[in-house]
Amino acid sequence: MTLLDTLRGPHDLARLNRAQLTRLCLEIREFLIDRVPRSGGHLGPNLGVVELTLALHLEFDSPRDALLFDTGHQTYVHKLLTGRAAEFGGLREHGGLSGYPSRAESAHDHIENSHASTALSYADGLTKADALAGRTDRHVVAVVGDGALTGGMAWEALNNIAAAAPRNLVIVVNDNGRSYAPTVGGLAEHLGRLRTTSAYEQVLRAGKRAACGIPVAGEAVYRGLHGVKEGLKDLAAPQALFGDLGLKYLGPVDGHDLTALRAALVQARDFDGPVIVHALTRKGEGYGPAERDEADRFHGIGVVDPATGRPRTKGGRSWTSVFEEELTGIGHRRPDVVALTAAMRGPVGLDGFAAEHAGRVFDVGIAEQHAVTSAVGMSMGGLHPVIALYATFLNRAFDQVLLDAALHKAALTLVLDRAGVTGDDGPSHNGVWDLSVLQVVPGLRVAAPRDAATLRAELREAVDVRDGPTVVRFPKGAVPADIPAVDRYGPLDVLARTGTAPARILLVAVGATAGACLGAAARIDAAGGPGVTVVDPRWVTPVDPALVELAREHRLVVTVEDNSRTGGVGSAIAQALADADVDVPVRVHGVPRRFLEHASRRLILGQLGLTEDELATSIRSAYARLAPCPVTAGRLTALTEGA
Repeated sequence: MTLLDTLRGPHDLARLNRAQLTRLCLEIREFLIDRVPRSGGHLGPNLGVVELTLALHLEFDSPRDALLFDTGHQTYVHKLLTGRAAEFGGLREHGGLSGYPSRAESAHDHIENSHASTALSYADGLTKADALAGRTDRHVVAVVGDGALTGGMAWEALNNIAAAAPRNLVIVVNDNGRSYAPTVGGLAEHLGRLRTTSAYEQVLRAGKRAACGIPVAGEAVYRGLHGVKEGLKDLAAPQALFGDLGLKYLGPVDGHDLTALRAALVQARDFDGPVIVHALTRKGEGYGPAERDEADRFHGIGVVDPATGRPRTKGGRSWTSVFEEELTGIGHRRPDVVALTAAMRGPVGLDGFAAEHAGRVFDVGIAEQHAVTSAVGMSMGGLHPVIALYATFLNRAFDQVLLDAALHKAALTLVLDRAGVTGDDGPSHNGVWDLSVLQVVPGLRVAAPRDAATLRAELREAVDVRDGPTVVRFPKGAVPADIPAVDRYGPLDVLARTGTAPARILLVAVGATAGACLGAAARIDAAGGPGVTVVDPRWVTPVDPALVELAREHRLVVTVEDNSRTGGVGSAIAQALADADVDVPVRVHGVPRRFLEHASRRLILGQLGLTEDELATSIRSAYARLAPCPVTAGRLTALTEGA
């Protein structure tokens, strides 16, 4: 039995001696390297915080002391130390462990944060509440990645933390020089100088080797030397960055030296007021394939062979790679096109553009708000910016899209990767709100491609728009085979006409739902049902007048989108029909107004009734309820029996 097997909670750590703690760190890394590749997940960040998380649980009393991780993808070690090792077999799978903190899983998880730069605000609020309640028996500890500190919200919180009365608050900066890719910006450069202006570190390492060789008293001597090091550091590299805010600063500390970490955390814990502990860690520590991965140190992986780090199976061509290839080609033809992203150049497909077009990609750090308004400025200066983000992170920049981009009619393009149901990363990473929140933005045009060919075409159309902002959104995963149109109705692509004319049902397929809609139409036809016209609007916002006119020719309009049913494309179509006095009922299929638990995309779509079988059944049932119904009673019986 391993030491990890014996842990039921963090209190069990107190019985382990120094050698056992060192062994436990090795066991945790071996466990992560064995288990995470089976399901995929955030391997690199967690390999980098083994000693840091262990030190936190040794020096603080969770869950009484609140440990807040920013972002939550670095909590796998925390989960192991809080008694969840046996559940790792279902990591990120339906019914299994979440890949982020989850209050439903454990009292040790205080917040469910998977978007960066939020923990300091949570910590500010918690400590203010404790102060007002007169509670002094606990600490709040915010573990913040250096990448998270590139987000403006973190600095808003720091400003308030520094200005408030002293509180039991410890801020640990987990500095690995990376968010996904290497952290960028002025803060990153400053932290980089702190990493490199430390000749005293050489003195410390030599002293540690000598001190730890002294029997019995060696560790105490080393702790003393560590204290001396703090004084030398203040002379060698003054900490103006945090000191000017009025915050006590400790570090830099070797984030893989358990003794040094514990000493710094004890000092911070006993200080009367907010303290920043600056820990230097290495993402992917202890796993060769991750350490050699220059792109992102295995930040997030799919199912891979743990021995090599290579994918076990080859996936199909991704939506992201199609976007990357097309944008790179556009860049050759259009020297005014530039690209921006928020700390995710590789994941959103901008590496190819950067390689071909030096100096035309801008990584602004975890700062989506700034990215949009900076792009507006670029547009005003004669450029056409393409801002590539995950759809879930667009939520953070809504005000900028509305009042900076749209109000100024800025010619820019937002490309939303991983739009719709993403699945295994859980509720916060599903991109199921963009088509709803963007409906209210005047002058904004939104395209939802159904396949690689339409992604390429709609991206080209988007960057050609010069009188306002555009959006192109596509899902996560492999791009399907191209679905050619059989006809055009104005700007709409007609994908199929089934049954006898005239068709009774107009089925509006939004983006990647086209395949399921075609399958549903075929099933209805096979059951002898009414004729179905399947259309792809291509540009789904605003609703094109041609779609309104086509609806007049049908008895039922059905819309399908992998977005919230509330305020989405279906709702907009229903409103457009009502405004035009088109008295045709609209049935909207999409995501209900609730957060989706983590599971595979395929499983979630099935649960939501967005697969061809469920859609066919629902559409047949809706049509059968129409009155008066022009089909025969026998036909109605055949339709409803399948439901």
